[in-house]
Amino acid sequence: MFAAGLAAAPPETYIPAFEKTLNENILKFWYPRSLDRTNGGYIVRFGPAGEDLEPGPKALVTQARTVWFFARAARAGYGNKQELLAAADHGYRFLIERMWNPKHGGFAWEVDATGRTATRPKIHMYGQSFALYAISEYAMASGRKDVLAFARKVFDQWEQKAHDKQHGGYLEFFNEDWTPAASPERSYMSGDSTVKLMNTHLHLMEAMTTFYRASKLPLARERLLELIAIESNAVVRKGLGACTDQYQRDWTPILEGAGGRVSYGHDLENIWLIVDAAEAAGVAVGPYLDLFRELFAYSLKYGWDDTHGGFWYSGWMRQPADNRIKSWWVQSEVLVSALYMYRMTGDPRYWDVFEKTWDFVGKHHIDWENGEWWETVDDQLQARGNKAHAWKAGYHNGRAMIEGITLLRQLSKEPRQ
Repeated sequence: MFAAGLAAAPPETYIPAFEKTLNENILKFWYPRSLDRTNGGYIVRFGPAGEDLEPGPKALVTQARTVWFFARAARAGYGNKQELLAAADHGYRFLIERMWNPKHGGFAWEVDATGRTATRPKIHMYGQSFALYAISEYAMASGRKDVLAFARKVFDQWEQKAHDKQHGGYLEFFNEDWTPAASPERSYMSGDSTVKLMNTHLHLMEAMTTFYRASKLPLARERLLELIAIESNAVVRKGLGACTDQYQRDWTPILEGAGGRVSYGHDLENIWLIVDAAEAAGVAVGPYLDLFRELFAYSLKYGWDDTHGGFWYSGWMRQPADNRIKSWWVQSEVLVSALYMYRMTGDPRYWDVFEKTWDFVGKHHIDWENGEWWETVDDQLQARGNKAHAWKAGYHNGRAMIEGITLLRQLSKEPRQ
């Protein structure tokens, strides 16, 4: 499957392409067109050619992700810092003024285009995770103490309302007043209101990593270590070498239906988010390497396209991928995960995955004519999908470019054998 030997091209040769993609394909697409100057927040509804679509609801997930993207790009030194901080503040104010529940706290899952009416008002911790992630990042990028204080307010409410002190992790789905949603009501995510998700806790870990970096709060580090334990142990099916998504409250796996599927993108994303969390918490990464190798090996065995490069979307446990589309977000996470694995191990197979995936992305996902990335590419190499919607913003691919540039710079300074 993989060629032995040194990387085909040294890491530094990829940095200009990553920077160009970030600046000219992603940032240029989102700024300033996404800023809704009439109603606040961001417009996240663009068609295949980047054309404006009819106004529609604004989802917490992509509103928060866009705050994060502008703030993170500003902190990393891309674009015009003051303009991007202003763009992040524009979305931050929409979050706290239009999506935050002033009586009970917590952010609505979705509001209408004006932000005046909560169209899906209940609380799901998946959405809350991106709110804390975004606000914490904006606090670091701007240096504003009031923004950090609001992040602390969000964290404190999680502690009071959602943290599961008996079994660890977080309960996920609540009514607007933080009372538990009816059982077995369908949640806004996969499964009913009682289910815990690997996916939700993956992004809770991501949010907690950034919040701890911003706050240095000892309790945040304690919760971060707990989330690392969940994502490196509870959600991993031993003997399978992969993660599954759905769990009862006590972390008993639910393996029927969608609970029996493996998402290659989430497993590979989990690798590098655990590394980042461990580094933030100041704990050694080495003890997790065997797990990382197993997760990567499983995804390669069942989800890798050895002909064209890139990973398919998902498949049943121990079976080849049957959802044979390639999603923009999956390839984004693969790029970062492969670079992390190569940095940690020096194993050329991970560099080969990186190069072949980047080649696929360049040929099939990046749309230089209209901007941004195609949402999906099918097994006939046909690209399609809207450039932005309630689940698609500049987060996955923008983050992959920012993280990727950092990793490539680190690798370019290290001696290669």
